[in-house]
Amino acid sequence: MKVKVISVLEDNYMYLVIEESTRHALAVDAAVPKRLLEIIRKEDVVLRAILTTHHHWDHARGNEELAQLLPGLQVFGADERIGALTHRVSHGQELSFGTIRVRCLFTPCHTSGHMCYFMWEDNSPDAPALFSALGPLGAHPCPTGDTLFVGGCGQFFEGTAEQMHTNLTQILGTLPKDTKIFCGHECTVRNLKFALKVEPENEVVKEKLAWAKQRDDEDLPTVPSTLQEEFLYNPFLRVTEEAVQRFTGRTDPVEVLRALRSHRDNFKKPKERPNPQAMLAFHWGLFGPFLEKK
Repeated sequence: MKVKVISVLEDNYMYLVIEESTRHALAVDAAVPKRLLEIIRKEDVVLRAILTTHHHWDHARGNEELAQLLPGLQVFGADERIGALTHRVSHGQELSFGTIRVRCLFTPCHTSGHMCYFMWEDNSPDAPALFSALGPLGAHPCPTGDTLFVGGCGQFFEGTAEQMHTNLTQILGTLPKDTKIFCGHECTVRNLKFALKVEPENEVVKEKLAWAKQRDDEDLPTVPSTLQEEFLYNPFLRVTEEAVQRFTGRTDPVEVLRALRSHRDNFKKPKERPNPQAMLAFHWGLFGPFLEKK
């Protein structure tokens, strides 16, 4: 199984999950049809289905066009507001696409119908004969949409802190620690700057932020991370840590999470110091012609 990361719009990600033996593929959050079709042609694969995490336009707006262009295309999701939906899925439901298996994980909060998708391959060396409560072992991809980000979590647009706490601790947080997190947006640098504000002494946050800045400078994605890594630097997964509780002034995990999200929503970039040369050039552009006439 191969996961192709596709950057679109301002900071969104689409994903193309390819079954390499058959060259069949699944798309996750097909927001930009033209770009997706370009990648499909380049990879020489056949698109069989779309998995949509939630109904927001920057994740689902390409569904209708793709359904028209590719008759028989299956569109999966947990919300009737998802365009061209053909299969409404529920929590714990398992899907099969050739050797690729998908477990649907219902994570309402960012939207009331948000779904994440945990994936594995039947013929992979680490695919067990029996599934434990934690699911299959191994470093398997899990597109998390706008629920869990690298270093952050989604906004509570249609849900509550209680729901997000359940999502992060009981649903996603109990997956195998080497699960690969493929989130819906590239906002890692911003998230980690906030994480550093929450835990200024956390060396793992500092190292990850430096790495993410370098990736950003090189215009490279910061996905995927792993769930194990997220527990080391993502404050929304660290609500029982003393430093995080001290920052929020709360101790109850749900209240810590609620306070963190409120702080994150109001987190602003520090103002840059003015560049003297740029300021001089700006003012000369305004007043220079007048002074020269004098």
